[in-house]
Amino acid sequence: QVQLVESGGGWVPTGGSLTLSCQISGVDAKRNVILWFRETPGSQREWVASITGPGDRAYADPAKGRFTISRDDDRNIVHLQLNELRPEDTATYYCNRNNFQWGQGTQVTVSS
Repeated sequence: QVQLVESGGGWVPTGGSLTLSCQISGVDAKRNVILWFRETPGSQREWVASITGPGDRAYADPAKGRFTISRDDDRNIVHLQLNELRPEDTATYYCNRNNFQWGQGTQVTVSS
């Protein structure tokens, strides 16, 4: 059974950092496209960053220069490093596989 389990969310002051993790089981992460999305109440879920099997990375404009996606192939985990956090980054962050399968999400709250 394929599962995606996010962790690492929490509360952080403006300007702080967090590292989110997506533990993938049941499939090899490096054979899939793994994406991070985020969602706030009343808004559509928006794409944040992604990493392909060969390791190509892409970022949405709000994430460029502040967030970094990476993959640990030994542990089958995809990380999303969040730096210089702003209150508008407050959201539930979701891991996704191939634009098809979702994790349960992890909450990030940035205090102003």
